[in-house]
Amino acid sequence: MTNADVNQFAEEKECAYQGERYSVRDNGSILRHARDGKRARAADNEWTFGKESSSHPYLEIAGVRVHRLVALAFHGEPDDPNYVVDHIDTNCRNNRPENLRWLSRLENVLKNPMTRRRVEYVCGSIEAFLANPSLLRESRVDPNFTWMRAVSTEEARNCRARIALWAGTAGPPAPLERTQKSPPKNLDRIHRRLQKWEAGLSGEPGLDFALTPRSAQYMWNGAIYFPCCPIDVGEAPLDDYERHLQIGCILAYSDDMEICPALRVQRVEYLRKRNAILVLCSHLGPSWAIVGIEVSRKEIPHFIHFNLGVYQVETEATDAFSEKETADFWSDAYKSAWKNR
Repeated sequence: MTNADVNQFAEEKECAYQGERYSVRDNGSILRHARDGKRARAADNEWTFGKESSSHPYLEIAGVRVHRLVALAFHGEPDDPNYVVDHIDTNCRNNRPENLRWLSRLENVLKNPMTRRRVEYVCGSIEAFLANPSLLRESRVDPNFTWMRAVSTEEARNCRARIALWAGTAGPPAPLERTQKSPPKNLDRIHRRLQKWEAGLSGEPGLDFALTPRSAQYMWNGAIYFPCCPIDVGEAPLDDYERHLQIGCILAYSDDMEICPALRVQRVEYLRKRNAILVLCSHLGPSWAIVGIEVSRKEIPHFIHFNLGVYQVETEATDAFSEKETADFWSDAYKSAWKNR
């Protein structure tokens, strides 16, 4: 949004949120009004698309996410206070009102390709979960999805019907029963989680699933999201990944900033001869980090993200980046973890 003009708009509305009053334009820009009788604060009375956050990929103004304010102004209060704002085109910085809608948390999880995959890991398929939400109560589940254990059969049915409408189907959703003789491959996992050995991740301490589908991590301090990771591992997976790695985008982050603040891409090298990608990232501090990416070629392949080191000085980081183009990611990640323990 940095190249857009806050003054190019067609409609302007107002809304109130958490005791503050805002003006909102249909280009996704926001103005927070000064409080009556109080001195104006730094973020008051200025139009803005919002500022970047170090802990999540959304734009915000004084800690409030811009997309929620735009949705409130143009779409009104949600039917349920627990509803969340969905970015229809999946671009979390496109905060124009036509790109936003209120969804239940369940609908938001299931309409997003990346989060759908995380549910599929647990239940085997989306259809299996919607037909029997109790599957999550019978399985170990990511802490971020604990709330889904309380999803009722009725809520699942309503969610499935709305997803069918978004997909443009006419009439009621098709029956869940499958007619093909051979069920899809992932249905054999309905009552168990994807196992590490299936993805080629077993037998190596420090190597585990990440929080993003098709992602694995080696020698990170905690569970990490990799939002640029492709949803599928195709014939040229690293080519797909490289196209997602735009300068300034977030490569990795954690729910806990102390574990991993948002790492923003500053430089990318595609090491084609060794089938790997090397990424130089910056984050608050200021400090720098180097991340290596390879693909595990197993029954269910995953992108492995290697934590290759953190540096306090940019020149040290860039020098190390050049050296790591020929280094062994496994060895370097292990050495870095041992050094920083």
